[in-house]
Amino acid sequence: MKVIGITGGVGSGKSALLAFVREKYHCRVILADEVAHKVKEPGEPCYEQLVSLLSRDILNDDQSIDRNKMAAMIFGSPELLKRVNEIVHPAVKDYILKEITKAKTDREVDYLFLEAALLIEEGYLEIVDEMWYIYAGEELRRRRLKEKRGYSDQKIDAIFGSQLKEEEFRRCCDAVIDNSGGIENACRQIEERLKK
Repeated sequence: MKVIGITGGVGSGKSALLAFVREKYHCRVILADEVAHKVKEPGEPCYEQLVSLLSRDILNDDQSIDRNKMAAMIFGSPELLKRVNEIVHPAVKDYILKEITKAKTDREVDYLFLEAALLIEEGYLEIVDEMWYIYAGEELRRRRLKEKRGYSDQKIDAIFGSQLKEEEFRRCCDAVIDNSGGIENACRQIEERLKK
């Protein structure tokens, strides 16, 4: 089984390409964002720490963490954001490592694709067999984010400013999948890469 990291800037089309590999290959896809939500659920590793840090004000009536309340509390506070990340990121990584070990033991899939915007920054280069950079030009990504997610220029600028630059993605990754010329073209690149 091969573990392949999928990274790239927001709006590059990672989700669409992962939908393709899910359909075409005998694989498992782990989305780090989904894992981050899972580890915050009641009874999971981060729940008590986050409630202790941010207070019970972040809870819904059913005692689950309200994502919007939590986001509002940490928005604009670099210190709180840093502390939340120090709780969540190690738990996400631990969960992912366990899932990779399980997948390798079970031998039920040929590939495990792991998607996250921060794979490089969070040290996943040592964990994956290959790291793929999903590339799309900045203007195209900006247009996608406005059309599909309704993001403002200000929000897009803030996200772009917080992510790695293209040169850094290219330097750290084993393959570049160019998703600027349509999904069919990008899917062909994936097929060619996996044939190797």
